[in-house]
Amino acid sequence: MHPEEMPIYFDNAATSWPKPPGVRHALDRYFGEAGGNPGRAGHRMSITAAQVVEEARDRLSELLNVDDPARLVFTKNVTEALNIVIYALLRPGDHAVTTSMEHNSVMRPLRHLESEGVELTVVLCAPDGTLDPAEIESAMRPNTRLLATIHGSNVTGTSLPVDVLTAIARERGVPCVVDAAQTAGSLPIDVAAMDLDLLACTGHKSLLGPTGTGALYVREGIDLKPLMRGGTGSRSDLDVQPEFMPDLLESGTLNVAGLAGLAAGVQYLLDVGVDSVAAHEQALVARFLAGAAEIEGVRVYGPDALEQRCGVL
Repeated sequence: MHPEEMPIYFDNAATSWPKPPGVRHALDRYFGEAGGNPGRAGHRMSITAAQVVEEARDRLSELLNVDDPARLVFTKNVTEALNIVIYALLRPGDHAVTTSMEHNSVMRPLRHLESEGVELTVVLCAPDGTLDPAEIESAMRPNTRLLATIHGSNVTGTSLPVDVLTAIARERGVPCVVDAAQTAGSLPIDVAAMDLDLLACTGHKSLLGPTGTGALYVREGIDLKPLMRGGTGSRSDLDVQPEFMPDLLESGTLNVAGLAGLAAGVQYLLDVGVDSVAAHEQALVARFLAGAAEIEGVRVYGPDALEQRCGVL
């Protein structure tokens, strides 16, 4: 295909394309060498599959600066990761705070729990998607048990100050879960430096992996009940769920092929640097905004300041 015939792909907010060549190569290697079930047997292919999973966990932990990779749980997507947190921490009579910019992966579970007796406050963002942290502070109550906030909006591209919001919640003993579906891999995220409690991300967007992959970071000291229970490939002699991480929250056979591809996507990001990706996306956003401003009838939502944006328009 000639360069002028190549399609311009404008749907990375839904899933990234094209993936780095290493992602496809990793999938080929997996199906050729590591097609066993991790932790469910002692033969070579099962052991190799387990190594694939832990390699993916180690690489993603390095990218996010997670000190203990066992605190990083693999899920099938960011929606599952967010549901684990929301349903583990909220009970009837509790209060939750969120923003008006949230994706349905946050809003639908919260609205469901609201129908069952959980109190919910939705803090309104400005028309450009920005949020005044003081509004979050004012929304807190004695019975607040969770703050759920998006990191980068999939609609306006607005990036919220999640470290500031986490600190506000932490002062009140309230855990904060951050939805980083649009930012993990495209904006620098350091869970230690940002002092985050809970971070949910998906593997198939800016982390450049296949669909069917996601992850949840859980800070030590935050105890979550599993959303489901079952086989973990560990302590199979027991008929109760293991209490250690990540097995506590990782029931069922993982998408090992997907994690092989995710590891390759994350390695690409480690090699080129997320800072470089962020700078490149910021330049593209600036170019797009300048061009759109010259088209009559086009209105672009979101903040004017580039530092308040992720790579979504």
